[in-house]
Amino acid sequence: MKSKSLFLVLMVFVLGITLGGCGCFMQQMKGETAPPPAPQAQVVAPEVKKEIPVAPAPAPAPAPAPIVALKDINFDFDKYNIRPGDAEILKANSAWFNANAGKKVRVEGHCDERGTVEYNLALGQKRADAAKAYLVNLGVDGKFIETVSYGKERPVDPGHNEAAWAKNRRAHFLALP
Repeated sequence: MKSKSLFLVLMVFVLGITLGGCGCFMQQMKGETAPPPAPQAQVVAPEVKKEIPVAPAPAPAPAPAPIVALKDINFDFDKYNIRPGDAEILKANSAWFNANAGKKVRVEGHCDERGTVEYNLALGQKRADAAKAYLVNLGVDGKFIETVSYGKERPVDPGHNEAAWAKNRRAHFLALP
């Protein structure tokens, strides 16, 4: 007798758990009704679109010629001094300044990915300032040169090896409009 009542209690318990987990049972217990069925989708014939004649697009304008013949210089790891080969590049860049008097140029200092953000911003600024100072010593008017540091934030080569890092340690020259 005891096993029958235990079995009956167990069955009622299992049935209650099963029905209690069902949302429909809970809705009925609260006196709610089930949501109405979704409306049937109506089939609509696709609209036929008429082609409208369009004149051919005008030929694109030719790309403007490059404005600048300024070349970047590179630096050794953790340095901002101008190397002899890069000094020759700066001499050629100074000739551009002489031929384009009054043109403004931004010198951007860049670093490789190693080091902290703060350290590389400071080093990039030293590199840009060193390039500007060298050009000023060659006779270029410093008021037409502005400097900025991007640190390691704008690599020219996204690689993670010495060759990529060497390319990213640079001063980039950008003619301003």
